Amino acid sequence: MESWLNEYAPRRFSDLAIPLGYQETLIKSSLDKNPSHILLAGPSGVGKTITWKLLARQVLGPAWELSTHIFQAKDILKTSGAMKSFEDFLRPSGKDSQDTLAGRMTLSAFDSSMYEAEEGDIPPAGRESNNENPISRLFIIEDADFLGVRRQSFLRRMMEREATVSRFIFTARAPSRLIDALRSRCLLIRIPTVPDEVINRKLTEILDSEKLSMNQEILEDVIHIASGDLRKAIFLLELLNDRNLLNDRETVHKVIASTTSLATRRMIENALLGNVIRWEWEKKGAKNVRVMKGALSELDNLMKEQSLDPEDIVNQIHDLLLSGRFFIKQEVLTDILSSLSMCNIRLNSSTHPRIQLESFLHEVASIGRKRGVAIN
Repeated sequence: MESWLNEYAPRRFSDLAIPLGYQETLIKSSLDKNPSHILLAGPSGVGKTITWKLLARQVLGPAWELSTHIFQAKDILKTSGAMKSFEDFLRPSGKDSQDTLAGRMTLSAFDSSMYEAEEGDIPPAGRESNNENPISRLFIIEDADFLGVRRQSFLRRMMEREATVSRFIFTARAPSRLIDALRSRCLLIRIPTVPDEVINRKLTEILDSEKLSMNQEILEDVIHIASGDLRKAIFLLELLNDRNLLNDRETVHKVIASTTSLATRRMIENALLGNVIRWEWEKKGAKNVRVMKGALSELDNLMKEQSLDPEDIVNQIHDLLLSGRFFIKQEVLTDILSSLSMCNIRLNSSTHPRIQLESFLHEVASIGRKRGVAIN
């Protein structure tokens, strides 16, 4: 069975949960006789991925998937030989070759009639594009803000040379991390967080389509947890339905309590007490295993187990500190907020966000010692 995220994904630009002005910009850009390179910027879950998919379908036609090449920039941070894999992606014949994937033409670029749209496959702009210069390929660089300066410069040179036959679409949460030479060659489209009323309307449409009823208070809980992330809201709604919890608010609250907010609280509390990192022995099976505990363990939980991006974690900490439910002295709160602000600034220019978050937790521990809160 298809997930609700796929089943109810937008099919037209007008279906996107973004302001009308942004929809019109996307339509105009995709129908342009000479389309621009595009930079889609915005927080997690606002629709950057589905937006580039609609752009690719509109610009390249029904066979867009055959000539759309996707590169996840965040993955190269975890891979040895990252620069080589990046160059191999763009220059498959070798680094000394003048042949680039971006410069290769495709037959479908000359004859759009080679592929017919399947039933139900409609152009996102309402009509097919008629490009003056046929676009052969699209290159999608997701999380481009994780590319270092060297890789961005490499891309910029390729964009200049191969712009006649290919286009690049970048997604980024922090576009300020991209070099000016790259940003200036793109049409920047900033996608804001999705308003609560829009999320409410979308979730209600899904419930009506599935012929389901839901307790209104639980629906509001889901919207609150999503915090402008439509993808998270739909995912959570489907999860609750699969577990038959659409009208069981008590159990839903237990599910909510076991998610990110508690882990964020434990992380800050541990750091304030001076427990940024400590090691304990735990028995697993027949062996004793050394396990990391403390604030860094909670950070691992947020980043790996709950798949939160660094910016999400900063927002979670900020919300926690200003919620009125985290009882610390005013001077301690002020110091932590100041440190969090500096951490956020560093994140916008760093390609190693984990290091910045670790540094912040050590700063919180220093605040705890300075203000007499720490026990270690």
